[in-house]
Amino acid sequence: MTDQETGAPAHASRRLTTRETADLLGVKPETVYAYVSRGQLSSRRDPSGRGSTFDAEEVEALARRNRRDSSGSPSAGGELSVRTRITLIDDDRYYYRGVDATELAARHSYEEIAEWLWTGQLRPGITFTAPAATVAAARRAVDVLPEHSGPTDLLRVAAIAASAADPLRFDLSESAVLGTARTLVPLLVAALPPKRHDHRDDGPLAHRLWPRLTGRSPDEASLRVLDTALGLLVDHDLAASTLAVRVAASARAHPYAAVSAGLGVLEGPLHGAAGGLAHRMLLDVLDQGTAAPVVADELRAGRRVPGLGHRLYRGEDPRARALFTLLEEVPGAAPALAAARDIVTTTARHAPLHANVDLALAVLTVSSGMSSSAAETVFAVARTAGWIAHALEEYGERPLRMRPSGQYVGARPPQPLPECAPTSPYER
Repeated sequence: MTDQETGAPAHASRRLTTRETADLLGVKPETVYAYVSRGQLSSRRDPSGRGSTFDAEEVEALARRNRRDSSGSPSAGGELSVRTRITLIDDDRYYYRGVDATELAARHSYEEIAEWLWTGQLRPGITFTAPAATVAAARRAVDVLPEHSGPTDLLRVAAIAASAADPLRFDLSESAVLGTARTLVPLLVAALPPKRHDHRDDGPLAHRLWPRLTGRSPDEASLRVLDTALGLLVDHDLAASTLAVRVAASARAHPYAAVSAGLGVLEGPLHGAAGGLAHRMLLDVLDQGTAAPVVADELRAGRRVPGLGHRLYRGEDPRARALFTLLEEVPGAAPALAAARDIVTTTARHAPLHANVDLALAVLTVSSGMSSSAAETVFAVARTAGWIAHALEEYGERPLRMRPSGQYVGARPPQPLPECAPTSPYER
């Protein structure tokens, strides 16, 4: 992978060579370029043209973060650490309540996995339903949104409408929150505009979600991929949206509000939009017949290649690995799978980056005739169950504990009162 140019002017900070940077971080030079690709380091082309240089202060800060992460101790600034029994990520694998998440997703439906996260019990065959009146209220609210509204807009409005229709929303007892969870997840799906006339509001959630994502008829292999993707995406430790949910729950916001907080963060371009970026890149590769010019264009524009690398995994994202295996059985997925492999192979010539779940989701969405926003919809619906699991856990903690102290770096008081600028000629 070529170096990403920052375009920043030269400054007084000391610059390090690639070798010096690798030595300071205790990694191979190839890993330095992986840090650049993930946005954790910035680089500048050396004026001599013989390589890249790196800001010494930025490298030292990354080295401190790496040491802190490996030791498990908080920084001197008191970085927030949250106790949780929900998800563990360790040694390129992840676990839901101690059970391998990929094995759970391979053997159980999304609803069964959600119950496992919420209660620690498996309930084979469980399905979720939402009250018809609440679904109707959510659909009315969604229907008045502008036509260009994105999936997260629709889901957030549906959650707000459901909240307004629930007079018991402020009951934060475990039984009440579980009742809300089992109706809110199917309601979000039912509120999405269908793309097929034969859509359904009963049965497994994946079967209900499919006609909201594409107008094509589903086959069993594709439905299995979608259901497995939902299960794999239920939770992933403290992602940014999950932390927002816990902050809201810490302030004792009700479950609808907590989920709305997660949806608000998910909509950010560095979180929920990643699957859409990978979708569009796959279409470009299919259009051009090769990944090389597409990858080159991404790097030339100073962007990371979508769908590659994950800061929590040294190797391949286990979620991607599980989905790629299932996608082999999907009729018509072969071209998109080949394009995804071409992207990974092309990039791997210069940087040790592996496919992540966004690239696997993109193969599903492209091969199924879905829009580029479909991956965001799948992600949001799936993660709603995980958000509620974290809200449940946070309701059992001390209220308002998510209150870090700010480190003020502004002008020291006392400062003189500011002078008001004149607003019209008569005040001059």
